[in-house]
Amino acid sequence: MTPLTRREFLQTTATGAVLTMGVSLGACGGESPPESGGVAFAPDAWIRIDTEGNVLVIVDRSEMGQGVSTSLPMLVAEELDADWSRVRYQFAPANKAYYNSLNGAQITGGSTSVMAAWVPLREAAARARVMLLTAAAEEWGVPVESCRTISGEVIHEETGRRLDFGAVVARAALIPPPGRVTLKDPAEYRLIGRPVARLDLEPHVTGAITFGIDAGPPGALVAVVARCPVFGGRLRSFDATAALGVSGVHSVVEIPEGVAVVASTTWQAIKGREALQVEWDEGPLASLDSAAIESRMHALGNEQGREARRDGAGAAGVGDAAQVIEARYDLPFLAHATMEPMCCTASVTDEGVTVWVPTQAQAAPALFGGGSRGVAAEVAGVSQDRVTIHTTNLGGGFGRRAETDFVREAVAVAKAVEAPVRVLWTREDDMQHDYYRPISHHVLRAGVSDRREVVGWSHHIVAPSILQRYVPSFVPDWATRLAGPLKGGIDPTAVEGAIDLPYAFPNLEVRYTRADLGIPVGFWRSVGHTHTAFVVETFIDELAVAVDRDPVAFRLGLLGNAPRHARVLERAAELSGWGTALPDGWGRGVAVHESFGSFVAQVAEVEVRGTEVHVGRVVCVFDCGVVINPDTVEAQLQGAIVFGLTAALKGAITIKGGRVEQSNFHDYPLLRIDEMPVIEVTLAPNGDAPGGVGEPGTPPIAPAVANAVHAATGTRIRRLPIAL
Repeated sequence: MTPLTRREFLQTTATGAVLTMGVSLGACGGESPPESGGVAFAPDAWIRIDTEGNVLVIVDRSEMGQGVSTSLPMLVAEELDADWSRVRYQFAPANKAYYNSLNGAQITGGSTSVMAAWVPLREAAARARVMLLTAAAEEWGVPVESCRTISGEVIHEETGRRLDFGAVVARAALIPPPGRVTLKDPAEYRLIGRPVARLDLEPHVTGAITFGIDAGPPGALVAVVARCPVFGGRLRSFDATAALGVSGVHSVVEIPEGVAVVASTTWQAIKGREALQVEWDEGPLASLDSAAIESRMHALGNEQGREARRDGAGAAGVGDAAQVIEARYDLPFLAHATMEPMCCTASVTDEGVTVWVPTQAQAAPALFGGGSRGVAAEVAGVSQDRVTIHTTNLGGGFGRRAETDFVREAVAVAKAVEAPVRVLWTREDDMQHDYYRPISHHVLRAGVSDRREVVGWSHHIVAPSILQRYVPSFVPDWATRLAGPLKGGIDPTAVEGAIDLPYAFPNLEVRYTRADLGIPVGFWRSVGHTHTAFVVETFIDELAVAVDRDPVAFRLGLLGNAPRHARVLERAAELSGWGTALPDGWGRGVAVHESFGSFVAQVAEVEVRGTEVHVGRVVCVFDCGVVINPDTVEAQLQGAIVFGLTAALKGAITIKGGRVEQSNFHDYPLLRIDEMPVIEVTLAPNGDAPGGVGEPGTPPIAPAVANAVHAATGTRIRRLPIAL
């Protein structure tokens, strides 16, 4: 069979050898199970097999570079015993059948894609395999126990007869799915745990792959939106006369988010927006600046906060110690800065709404705002079953595309002009109208006994709340009697990595104060762990020096109840040559952290040249339980380290006059290739169920580098980005 290009794959009609390839994207907007598209064998929501034996896996998570379009089909192909060369994928429509069991919505986030799919996808494939085996056994008139599957075929052991999956799919479709199935023993895996080339590799290389910025019907108009530059501001008035005089400008329409200029091309829309005369009501935040924000954060840090965790005597165990060590830390707002700025194409007709969008949130309950489908339905004034979501590849997500503001804009403009419209954000739009990684201030105090032992730990976190906006019911102010991290007013994403501290201290207390600043905040790769890992791991290093212990040995002495932390830490120390001499001006620093069910230790080797910090080498040891595709895992860790290094060395969003000062990569720089360290990744898999991969590599790198700077210079880093 001649390989299909991606475009042919999606466009092929339901005939002949590629019968299953005709399943249309977004074919089902309601809550009933998605249609099979007339395919010969569609035993569940994820698997389609045609009469030629080609296997199509419906991928229900968004692909933003993390490799789910390969790893999820690997789970299916493993248990199905499919021929990997005949496995393809297609993105799922928006449908409740594809809700993520770990977050209760069709949302890609929290590094949960493989974790959530690990059991359901393998069980679905195992059921399909049993149905294929049963169909072949019936065809031959033999006991099903005498048959087995391998590489897309059913084999009868005694006679050596073989049937391709495609030859039995019609009969298999008539067989009831089995109730319980037995999954493969890991010793039998042919795909899981082995490096597999990504299914989307060729279209990425050839440029055939479709991102959101490319998607939509031919001839769609293009719109850019003028938004108030001040947070919380509103439109007062506008004059569209000059904008409408720009060649190619189709119309100018007011929407709740501002004023949209609609044109035939992107450039014409941008020039039209430049000509637009707008007056804004800048609102109460027009005088807000970073200095005032920091002053407010520090004042809140002096308050008591709300208790999130308490062991032993809590903070009293610190105050009663012979010596008290205190440190304060400040971390800035950060932008997502995805390579593909926000974009969405929408069409609103009497038949319904069609949306082409690079989204992390296809569909969700009302609790989560409904996702892209719910927002599109709300804006268009139709029921959700009249909304079709076409998910494209994402040019980066990092949590930003879990938001739906760009979907809301596109549907509003398309409805107003009664034509398909692609709303595009410029880099400046994207930088200055983000949902930012929250700023945070931390107050750390530790008590040291006369015997040079740490007997108490106190951590007060001051930060805005992501969930207070995104899912308000998660942090109800009234719920003062709730136990654990959901106590009244406590955002679990702000205290993660602090309340689950792995180090054993007899007295421990963690408190949280919510800072309501008026700046929109959202999920940013590894969320709260980006704050807490930096603070915890640099303060632990400081305590190690205070009690005259080696930083690795000190940590290991406190990790008696955390064997997976200890295991990756010991291995990273060994591989990095911990304790060996470095040239003058160089330092070596370490950090270990758990997030999203995975455990990471990193050692950074850093050279300090005057006030410049150069990271020369990073050793990373990673334990995520079962590894699906080692190539993907290693690539994600490398990317996570670069992402974290950019934030540690360069990243800061600052506010002046109620607006973001940064606008593009000239003043919000990313790590460049000539600044890249050598990154050595070692995977330490075990038999545990998979943990997350996309995010856990980011949190440890900033503290590892900061600790290396101290080793090289004696200077403690308590503020990011690092500045000497």
